[in-house]
Amino acid sequence: MKVYLQLILALCLISTVAVSQSTEHSVYDFGKMWTFEQPPIKQFQDQYGINADEEWFEDVRLSALKFASWCSASFVSPDGLIMTNHHCSRDEAIKLQSAGENFDKAGFVAAGLGDERQLEGLFVEQLIQVEDITDRVLAAGSSAADSERMAMINSEIEKVQLEYESNSDWAGLRLQVVSFYSGGRYSLYGYKKYEDIRLVFIPENDLGFYGGDPDNFTYPRYNLDCTFWRAYGDDGKPLDTSEHYFKFNPEGAAEGEPVFVIGNPGRTERYRTVAQLEYDRDYRYKQLLSFLTHRRDNMQVEYDAMVKNPSKEGEAQVLLGTINNLSNGIKAYSGILGGLHDPILMGRKIAMEEEIKSKSPGINYWDDLEEDYAALLPDAWAITHLAPSAMRGKVLTIMHDIANYDAMVQGEAAEAELDEARQKINDDVVGFDKTKERVLFSMLMDEIEADIYSGDMTLSKMLNGKTKAQFIDAVMSSEVFDTAAREKCFGSKNKYQKSKDALTNASLIVGSRYNKAGMNFQASSGERRALESKIANQVFNVYGTDLPPDATFTLRISDGVVKGYEYNGTVAPAHTTYYGMYDRHFSNGEVFPWSLPDRWLNPSLELLKSPMNFVSTNDIIGGNSGSAIINAKGEAVGLIFDGNIESLPGNFIFDQEYNRAVSVHAGGIYAALKYIYKADRLVEELGK
Repeated sequence: MKVYLQLILALCLISTVAVSQSTEHSVYDFGKMWTFEQPPIKQFQDQYGINADEEWFEDVRLSALKFASWCSASFVSPDGLIMTNHHCSRDEAIKLQSAGENFDKAGFVAAGLGDERQLEGLFVEQLIQVEDITDRVLAAGSSAADSERMAMINSEIEKVQLEYESNSDWAGLRLQVVSFYSGGRYSLYGYKKYEDIRLVFIPENDLGFYGGDPDNFTYPRYNLDCTFWRAYGDDGKPLDTSEHYFKFNPEGAAEGEPVFVIGNPGRTERYRTVAQLEYDRDYRYKQLLSFLTHRRDNMQVEYDAMVKNPSKEGEAQVLLGTINNLSNGIKAYSGILGGLHDPILMGRKIAMEEEIKSKSPGINYWDDLEEDYAALLPDAWAITHLAPSAMRGKVLTIMHDIANYDAMVQGEAAEAELDEARQKINDDVVGFDKTKERVLFSMLMDEIEADIYSGDMTLSKMLNGKTKAQFIDAVMSSEVFDTAAREKCFGSKNKYQKSKDALTNASLIVGSRYNKAGMNFQASSGERRALESKIANQVFNVYGTDLPPDATFTLRISDGVVKGYEYNGTVAPAHTTYYGMYDRHFSNGEVFPWSLPDRWLNPSLELLKSPMNFVSTNDIIGGNSGSAIINAKGEAVGLIFDGNIESLPGNFIFDQEYNRAVSVHAGGIYAALKYIYKADRLVEELGK
């Protein structure tokens, strides 16, 4: 009940904020995530009076990093020191714990270089080369029919990559062709990979996740969400990064000062049409949100039981990471869904779409795409809830196993192939926990019942005259879970077809319905992608590079200024201090997620006065976590870790008035290292 209440409150908050927003649409509704191959030199000059030339853009590009496959990072010293977020690092860092250590409780500080711990498999990537290959790629598909165009373009992309692999400037780099504006432009990226990455510092979970889920996506904020790693070269020595790194500036940036985020925003969908956004609102995000919320709540119950058992400490740490990630996703999707229900934000999308249509006479792409999405509505629930997933439980997995076996029988597969299919069923039955799986299957049945399309008989066929509770009982006592009965049922090719077993019969129904939904989605996917490309290209034809492309988890630069904002009838200051963190600690009863470790309970006045977090008008999204936020001199003044709750609809629209990026202040990081962790070596290095 508490979770649903939080969701309702979150949606109400977003709706309340939106009432005061401008209804005027703007080119910046598409955001400010600029690519480095088309640097916004003129915009920066016009808006901020900053003469950021190509050399400046190259320096900041080479100072930034992609952190593994999920976050951003940057070099912040001449000796390969890497800065990123605690929440980007935590699940990896705990793999380095020795017996008796617990980084969540005690953190970790490497006293010397020899104490820095290498994590096998962790890597960072630096974008070394960038080249616009649009003309060549588009020319390859210019004379082809729509049905053949993408094949021609993909063939040309393969040729480009093969050619550049032998180019001396690109040799040894990981090459990636990136498509922008749904195929309106193409770029080739070359990454250098560093694989000797060692942990230098990580704070306790109480600091790195301060405020937990309640404070997530809120501001004012008090969070030491930072971690330091170090890249080492092939010689086993710290990497020489003296040519390109962000010098650390504990003074930070003043309110009103221009700042720039350099990182890898994961994904935005700002070029989706109104029809697509309505589908997202009524089906896609609505169903995804219920799925994530139910699983997170179930895992929380499991975690609460684990923490009472000391022997389960390691398992509890891993599960906590999953819960935190799910909670983050739930809040993010709640915000997106709230924005999609907001008449002002959607009104701006409608107005922009109408303007582009008015400048596109004779073009009906939008209407065609709307028809395609209307045809998908009856299958939306099935493509979501019937998809096999570990988080949906083993019952659904076994259903798909049985459906697959049936398809092989119908297709007259060889006996050896049937044996493999039977073995897959056997393997998934092993270790079946009926208590746990009943909970997961009951959740699934509730979700199907809530979201099934009106008139769809799938659920009725599954129940076969039983109540939902009776059906769940029958499935959980299925003969499939009895070895002898299972072997008898599936031992011959078609004996299962005559079975009256609830699980076996439901499996054939589920498999058939899911396959039908998949085929229907697949049948129109080519046409939908083509229409999306044509629409995005038309937007590009109208506005050109005045609009940045959607995020693609590739390096971008976003401009903004340090600025507070009005909220909840008051004003959120541009900066917070450690004083505020201690107020949160004592005001909330000194309990998690506002608890503080013992070493933090006797703060100096110098620490208390130090800035901790700050907000700015930069455009960010998931994937930007760990991005450095820099000033015009290229100095790191902070570390991006979140957005405010008003920014959550940023997946589909950027609102300059209320969207805020939330960062750890460079001075806050510096103060913690100096006054709490006594990390003198790290403090000295950041001061170089």
